[in-house]
Amino acid sequence: MTSRLSALLAVLALTACTKPAPETVAEAAGPNTLTQAQRDSGWTLLFDGKSLDQWRGYQNDSAPVGWRVDSGAIIKDSSAEDIITRDSFGNFDLMIDWQLTQGGNAGIFYRGTEEYDHIYWSAPEYQLLDDANAPDGASRLTSAGAAYALYPSPAGHLNPLGQWNTARIIVRGDSVEHWLNGTLLLGYRLGSDDWAGKVKASKFGDWPNYGKAASGVIGVQGDHNGRLMLRNVKIRKLE
Repeated sequence: MTSRLSALLAVLALTACTKPAPETVAEAAGPNTLTQAQRDSGWTLLFDGKSLDQWRGYQNDSAPVGWRVDSGAIIKDSSAEDIITRDSFGNFDLMIDWQLTQGGNAGIFYRGTEEYDHIYWSAPEYQLLDDANAPDGASRLTSAGAAYALYPSPAGHLNPLGQWNTARIIVRGDSVEHWLNGTLLLGYRLGSDDWAGKVKASKFGDWPNYGKAASGVIGVQGDHNGRLMLRNVKIRKLE
């Protein structure tokens, strides 16, 4: 095989493996707002910048103590019970701006049910973390953007402490993608042999319905100390 042909094949292979970026979401006029183009594309807000009306506690119809709205952000300053959406979602594209203080640790749950004592017993988790200062940052399996304890995220895509990050979770059927600040971190398939093996080897193997719901609530973890701030929480349903 000639060197020119080898080089051409290498380029073709790289092109075939490159994941195209999802549809770009243009900037709105301000935080917690949508452009007309976003609304036309099916995006809706899960937070209007003023209230927690679209959220409630896990197994509780009221928002738990410790969560508040201030300056256009959902904030919790210390350990609090988890919050979940009032609506359920099956196939969706979710975006959330998030910021933690030093050593902070939280997570975004998806397709969660309320059949168990805790949402993380049923729902996969997108990890939110201050990688440099939180103990979980010692492993990529539990660092920012990871599918917690199952699929690791690559380093180098987290913004510096004190800046906002944007998490994006795309779920369609059994396909899941985790994005951070515009970069695809990982993808996996719910129910695949690889996924089932990882679940069985993890603490989640104790709950038979973990990750099996076709539709469920979006949740935000609150039971770690430290401040968590969220804004620009938007979602669109996918076919």
